[in-house]
Amino acid sequence: MDVSFLGGPRPQRGIGVVAPFDFALDRELWRWVPDEVSLHLTRTPFVPVEVGLDLARLVSEHRTLGAAVRALTAVVPEVVAYACASGSFVGGIAGERAMCAAMSRAGALPAVTTSGALLEALTELRVRRVALVTPYTVSVTRALEEYVAEGGVRVTGCAFMGLTRHIWQVPYRDVVAMARRATRPGAADALFISCTNLPTYDAIPQLEAELRMPVLSANQVTMWAALRRLGTRAVGPYQALLDPAARERPVLPEETQEGWT
Repeated sequence: MDVSFLGGPRPQRGIGVVAPFDFALDRELWRWVPDEVSLHLTRTPFVPVEVGLDLARLVSEHRTLGAAVRALTAVVPEVVAYACASGSFVGGIAGERAMCAAMSRAGALPAVTTSGALLEALTELRVRRVALVTPYTVSVTRALEEYVAEGGVRVTGCAFMGLTRHIWQVPYRDVVAMARRATRPGAADALFISCTNLPTYDAIPQLEAELRMPVLSANQVTMWAALRRLGTRAVGPYQALLDPAARERPVLPEETQEGWT
């Protein structure tokens, strides 16, 4: 059969993604990506260190980032994204900006990081108060709190899991339970679920409906910011960051009753 009339595959635009060596959620990243965009992933070299501040520093060294970005340039992406929350907030805002600059120098292309994308998303949604959920130990969680505070956003609640490995195996029910622990009615403008190795895609709409606030996650903001650099939008149903129509919380019937607080 002559199939020459098909003309080949559709043209694709590329996003280069640098992830830590233990990143296990490639499939989740793809769920936010429209059909005309491809992800090209590479990983940092393995180091025998558990999840913690030391690992965050090791997987975000500028030499490591530069080598990863140079490898990605072979497939000519239009933007590069560093997909690791702790690795991009461990050095504070100055450290995150220096990481972006190092990646841009290595590949001569725009660069974003998960933590930089978080602050960008909080600005987009005009969030001044945020609740946090993390799978991290207390020390890594505190570093995230400090980063967010440095960005001018007040942390109103926090719940963490204390994990040092196998974070990608955490089920949605545990993520939802932690979100409920971190939030109090009226205390926060949004919830952020940290760590790119923590599954969140299907939990976001459920939590937004239950908590009645925007819910952000590490992978979500990373893909949103990278796709924004391409002039296109991330895809995801019922997610306030991605769909302006979802940012207006509907008034439920019981809220119109006298005495609702």
